[in-house]
Amino acid sequence: MKLTYSNIISGIVTLIGVTMLFSCEGNLQEVRAFSLEEDAPQAIAEGINLKFTDSGRLVATLKSPKMLDYTNKSFPYREFPDGLEVEFFDDKNQKNTVEADYGIVYEKTNLIDLQGNVVIITADSTRLEASQLFWDQNRSWVFTDKPNTIRFPNGALNQGEGFDSNQNFGNFRSRTNTGIQIIEEKKDE
Repeated sequence: MKLTYSNIISGIVTLIGVTMLFSCEGNLQEVRAFSLEEDAPQAIAEGINLKFTDSGRLVATLKSPKMLDYTNKSFPYREFPDGLEVEFFDDKNQKNTVEADYGIVYEKTNLIDLQGNVVIITADSTRLEASQLFWDQNRSWVFTDKPNTIRFPNGALNQGEGFDSNQNFGNFRSRTNTGIQIIEEKKDE
């Protein structure tokens, strides 16, 4: 058999083509291994300690052991499966604290769903406990349909099934409740 330049070039081209074919197949398998599962989060963050500022003033902190980011979905959200703690600071630097065993923030609606041992402690030491609480950030409104307990600094106690309130609890509407109210009487002079 006589070896010509045409045979050598043809052999080299065939060898390169076969090498590229196997190389592409290997890369395709690697790319498939890196691709996300359909229900997987686009990012996972652990040991979160975020600080939110407005004009240099600290307005909130968010702490959580884990956050799952699903903001790449058609209905984007962030999930806190291991709980979270949020501190809010008002203009007078007074702190309100929110804790829950689980939380989810829906990006499009700005609705936050807190579940499991939800506790809110306001700057005046009012303590609200519920199994679930929703916070509508667009309307600055807090609400639940679940049983809840509110302990006021003066010793008053309110236990109810569901309430609606502005986020400062200045406009509070309880659906059903029982409790102990402390009423101060003033003596007539």
